[in-house]
Amino acid sequence: MISLTRPSRETVARFLELQRDQPFTYPNPGATRTGEAPPGFDADHREREIGRGREAFEAACATVRRWEMFHLGWVEICWPDTPVVPGSVVAMVAQFGGVRWINACRIVYVLDEERRFGFAYGTLPGHVENGEELFAIEWRDDDSVWYSIAAFSRPRHWLVRLGYPLARRLQKRFAVESLAVMERTVRERA
Repeated sequence: MISLTRPSRETVARFLELQRDQPFTYPNPGATRTGEAPPGFDADHREREIGRGREAFEAACATVRRWEMFHLGWVEICWPDTPVVPGSVVAMVAQFGGVRWINACRIVYVLDEERRFGFAYGTLPGHVENGEELFAIEWRDDDSVWYSIAAFSRPRHWLVRLGYPLARRLQKRFAVESLAVMERTVRERA
């Protein structure tokens, strides 16, 4: 769904309701677990050390549970109180150049281990791309805490195919800014 104005809460709620039971739009949901992108998809991976120790790990996990890695000014999650559990559906609203688009995703799986936390969500028919993205926190043996984003995608909507180089730049921008937000947020809280 593409718009020149910010969608109302009611518009987003209707959009999410229509997407809730839709199938994923790509093969092999859960493929980010292995790091193997399906053929024909672009793969991306970025990571950054965001702190050290248990306090940083717990702050990072709490930040992911609140979807704060999307607090970028040009991207928002509807709704940040959505529980991080398999099956939860969210809308990601992005804006660029005065145009806004709403994208639907469903959580495919959750990592909830002693020293690892995160989730992957996958695209639904109401998304301009096909693919999956993993947001993960890892507390490593050297006491460092890392945030990583791993994704695979390809254009779905004709406008994204037409503006493919711009779409790739926006994906990279999202990853870089998300890493910075996580690092800053965790350092402030830990």
